[in-house]
Amino acid sequence: MTAFWFILHLIMVILSWFVPFLLNWPIAIGIYVTLLLQFRVFGKCLMNQKHDLGEEDYKTFYSDLMERIGLQPDRRKVKRFIHGYFYWILIGVTVVWQIVLKKPHLLF
Repeated sequence: MTAFWFILHLIMVILSWFVPFLLNWPIAIGIYVTLLLQFRVFGKCLMNQKHDLGEEDYKTFYSDLMERIGLQPDRRKVKRFIHGYFYWILIGVTVVWQIVLKKPHLLF
């Protein structure tokens, strides 16, 4: 069952990178703000618990993935970037793509 949650989490993470191009901007920003609130309120991604990924030593899903492919990232920097900047950047991409450039979203 842990493998199921890991795969689901991986799919959700990969899809989150494409949300600015797939979903209408209010929906996209709502998703990203929800993620940011989760990090702020709980200090972690709640999906990590489902596949036994602890958050000790600044471990995140992203750092875990990097370590699985043989990289040795600075976990503290990865966590700071993902929890502090990455989803804000994706919000910015969403706004620029859909509002400034007036590009259509592909789904809904």
